[in-house]
Amino acid sequence: MRLINLAFSMILGLALVGCSNKDREEYRCTTAEEDDAKMQSYITANGITATKHSSGMYYQIIEPGTGARPSLSSSVKANYTGKFTDNTSFDGGVATFPLGGVIQGWQIGIPLIQQGGKIKLIIPPYLAYGCSPYMGIPGNSVLIFDVELQEVL
Repeated sequence: MRLINLAFSMILGLALVGCSNKDREEYRCTTAEEDDAKMQSYITANGITATKHSSGMYYQIIEPGTGARPSLSSSVKANYTGKFTDNTSFDGGVATFPLGGVIQGWQIGIPLIQQGGKIKLIIPPYLAYGCSPYMGIPGNSVLIFDVELQEVL
């Protein structure tokens, strides 16, 4: 009986160790204040004249455009470059997509211009990919996008 109890205790102990959270990475989300400080630092260092949106992101309208204005239900064609605050590019090109299916920063920023317009978006993590890494983008990343809205579909 003692041997059975010992064996049961060992199996239970191994099961509990296997359920440990030590192997899982835990991510700390930055605060809105920390994110704002990062964005303001980027804006100052790069001589950008930006407007702060009520959502917390910053934007600079380079050209307002003259065509149709997109809504969340629109699909759009955009030429864009995505960068980190150290100005390293992580993505870019021409893409067509439903505006309602992209990060919140784009959903907020792109409707600020019309077709043919150009905008710089400075997006905090909570309006982009959040605290956790995503497809090569580190967690808590402030993202910078230069976007030309080529077409509202």
